[in-house]
Order: sequence, then C-alpha cells, then structure tokens
Amino acid sequence: MKQNIIPFNPVSCIEKPKAQKFTGAKFYNEKQIEQLLEVSKGDPLEVFLLVTVFYGLRRSEVLGLKWGAVDFEEKTVTIEHTAIRTNKNVHKLDRTKNQASHAAFPMPERVISRLLELKKKQDEHKVLQPNDYVDEDYIFTKLNGEVLLPCYVSKHFRLLLKNNNLPHIRFHDLRHSSASFLKSLGFDLKDIQVWLRHKDIQTTMNLYTYLDMEAKGNIADTLSKITIVRNRLLELFILLEFC
Repeated sequence: MKQNIIPFNPVSCIEKPKAQKFTGAKFYNEKQIEQLLEVSKGDPLEVFLLVTVFYGLRRSEVLGLKWGAVDFEEKTVTIEHTAIRTNKNVHKLDRTKNQASHAAFPMPERVISRLLELKKKQDEHKVLQPNDYVDEDYIFTKLNGEVLLPCYVSKHFRLLLKNNNLPHIRFHDLRHSSASFLKSLGFDLKDIQVWLRHKDIQTTMNLYTYLDMEAKGNIADTLSKITIVRNRLLELFILLEFC
C-alpha cells in the first residue's frame, strides 16, 4: 500500500474476534485437596501432585523442574524450565511461559523431605541402569530417567480421581484450587498474584478466584439475617405507630 501497488490495506477490514471468557473451571476445597494428597500416597504422581498443589504450578512447569533448580541448603526451588507436549514427544525449554513465571520459592520441610526421598530413588535407578539411564537432571521422570509425558500425567490423574471417587477436575484446575485455597486463608489478590506468578492482577481476578459453596452459604446467611432484622424492625415500627 505504501508503494501504491494496492489502494488500501485489506487487513484493516478484518474484525477482531472478541475474547471468550472460560467458565468451565472447577476447583477443590481444602478438604478435597487434603483427600487428594492422602489417596495419592504411594502413587507414581505422589510428589508431583504435592508440588503442583503447594505452588499452584502449571503442568509444564512441574514437568520442567530440574534438580539444579533446587537448593536444599537455602531451601528454595526456582521455576525456570518447562516441558510441553509436541505430538507424542516432549519439547524441553530453558524458559517459562513469561518473565513473571520465572521465580524462586521457599521450600518447607514437607516438600524437602518428599523431594529427598524421590532423589534417593532416582539415584538407586541410576546405579541399576548404568548404561540405560537418561540423566537430564529432571526431577519427575520415568524409571529410566526420561521426563514424564504430559499426556501420561493428565491421563493418570483422571484415573487416580476415578479410582478414589473424587470429583473430576482437569489437571490445570489444581492451579485454580491453589488460588481459591489461598483466598480462603485470607491472602489478598496481590499475594495470590505473586504466588501464582501472573503477569498482571487482572488475570488473578478474572480466572483464579472462586467462591466455594461454603463461602456462598455464609454470604446467604448474612444477607438473610440482615433481611430478617430489617423486617422485624419494620414490624415493630408499624406496631409503635398504631400504639
């Protein structure tokens, strides 16, 4: 168009599609989260789920965790790698979704002890498979050291929920569950944004804060009590007028 080859830019006629807000997310409350962690004991995804729920990580971020990002002395873990699905393979990246997603977190004893147990098992597998073990420093791997497939994590997660009669949720909904749990504990949106590493607080407000049924019940009870009190005051006022 600048060269006067065409009279106008045809792209300017395109109507930009409106963003569709996702409304299908579900989440677990505190009791269901603890139940999930309890039934997953001894499961191949036991530590995987603990880390996911505790830090509210994306699946790609948990898969991308490396031992080099864990500092047992300083008790910190850094989110700096990801692993995503590409057809039937795994594409490993030395970066996160965005700059805000790259962050370091403190590790409590509950997480440290489970990671140390997992590391001990991996070291044993390395000894048993000196020629076949794939040592790429990843934390969550198969028995031969290869990083877990994203599809395996999602399918196994669904099976775990089904076998233990837990409500069906997507694996990513554990991130929603973490956000809602933090909110129920009294943390404000800014705290939750920092913990979940959202680029802006609007994402936290729009996608990851939900009121569970108990919270809705408290609101309903409070509104009901206010209505009852107002009605009684109105009745008393009418009686006093007639007296």
